[in-house]
Amino acid sequence: MKKNKTTNRDVVLSIATSLFLTKGYHTTSMDEIVAVSNVSKTNIYYYFKSKEELLSAILDQLVRTYNELIFEVVSRKDQSVQERLETLLQLLTQQETDYLGGCPFITLYTQMPQDIPLFREKVSRFFQSQITTVEALLNEGMESLEIRTELPARSTAEFIVSAIEGALFLQHAGQDPGILVNLKMTLAFLLK
Repeated sequence: MKKNKTTNRDVVLSIATSLFLTKGYHTTSMDEIVAVSNVSKTNIYYYFKSKEELLSAILDQLVRTYNELIFEVVSRKDQSVQERLETLLQLLTQQETDYLGGCPFITLYTQMPQDIPLFREKVSRFFQSQITTVEALLNEGMESLEIRTELPARSTAEFIVSAIEGALFLQHAGQDPGILVNLKMTLAFLLK
């Protein structure tokens, strides 16, 4: 069986992602990425023509990774909707505590160049997809009577995703893990 070899592109993506999320996009230079990754500047620019192109690749990778994880959770038909929602909530709230904004998408969004609409669109599409996924789970739960049937599925899904993202930011800003614990209990109460 053939092993997947880590390429210089993979190394640069990993290092740049870590630096952008913990130090910030604007404060991380391409020279710093070169120094930390031990990949030559020429090699980095072979894969990524600019810092913006590198950020775009990082966003694509984050979206792909999260979408795969979310799909894996919601497709577990052997679990109840409540169990899948709890697992999904756990997945979305398990963030690195040193990300500047608490969540990788909030961190990158607040620092990305605002004159490049493609970046905002990528983040927006990711969250809209997340909302649609939660809405589908809620509808499934309402059909099986696991979840309160009078809840408006779309706006409840929007509320859940917004609450998660807000709680991640508040937890990070206040260094208070109790915020996420309270969020999980409140959402469980809301849905029953």
